[in-house]
Amino acid sequence: MKKLFGKLMLKLVGWKVVLEGDVDNLDRCILVVAPHTANEEYLLGNLAYWSLGKPLKVIIKDEHTKAWYGFLVKAIGGIGIDRSQKNDLVKFVVDLFNKEDFSLVITPEGTRSWVPKWRKGFYHMALAAKVPIVFAAGDFKEKIMYLGRKISVQDLETRTYEEIMAEMEEYYKKIHPKFPEQWNPKIY
Repeated sequence: MKKLFGKLMLKLVGWKVVLEGDVDNLDRCILVVAPHTANEEYLLGNLAYWSLGKPLKVIIKDEHTKAWYGFLVKAIGGIGIDRSQKNDLVKFVVDLFNKEDFSLVITPEGTRSWVPKWRKGFYHMALAAKVPIVFAAGDFKEKIMYLGRKISVQDLETRTYEEIMAEMEEYYKKIHPKFPEQWNPKIY
């Protein structure tokens, strides 16, 4: 049902999905979504994943999972985290991956506003959970959701953080965010 709904909604809003790599890249990974300048990216990304029949989760402020609409947030993959408390998110994510297969959305910018550099948590989560990093991007100029380019677990273990970040920075340069003034293409 979600697969049909995702395809239909993307068609209605005029967006298409471009798969970069094998669809199986989307099964069990840290899904790095950038640029992150608007809430619509999450909705479009969810529709894209649903259209491909893949499970998706996202770590979100727990106020959204505890609110009156929290059942809906949880139904579309929201996992509430109390950000006022010190959390070991890397361990939390590893434990999640040990229980089930899914893709976990991470927006390394951490906000929809301009930031000087990305946070490194997604990298440490992927290394500790032994899952690949997969790129995802919504190009608002072209109305295309790009999914599937992968950095394998072996690459994560043998290449430096700087090499991986340089590859990601080069990749995301081609993407047109909804609000360009809120995007810093220099990510590390």
